Amino acid sequence: MARIKGGVNAKKRHNRVLKLAKGYRGARSKQYRVAKQSVMRALASSFAGRKQRKRDFRSLWITRINAAARMNGLSYSKFMYGLKLAGVDINRKMLSEMAVSDAEGFKTLVELAKSKVA
Repeated sequence: MARIKGGVNAKKRHNRVLKLAKGYRGARSKQYRVAKQSVMRALASSFAGRKQRKRDFRSLWITRINAAARMNGLSYSKFMYGLKLAGVDINRKMLSEMAVSDAEGFKTLVELAKSKVA
């Protein structure tokens, strides 16, 4: 029985990694061994980055809500607690959008929260 060599498959695997490493500087885009390490790290970082982006946006929303609530005389924590007591179930993304684009609507929510906390 004839022996099968792995050259074609190895070449295919190398080219796949080198294609992912396109645009990297120097040996990282030319040499398979170096490119493989860079690509593995980049893929791991991109996975972590997708998780980090969710945390970053939540932090941004909270910052915006806090700033708008303080302009209306209430801290973020008291505002959120007041909304919870009032039974208002709006997520932070929508509250942040209201704080930026609909100041009057946000002000009514702050007044509602104030009345429930006090």
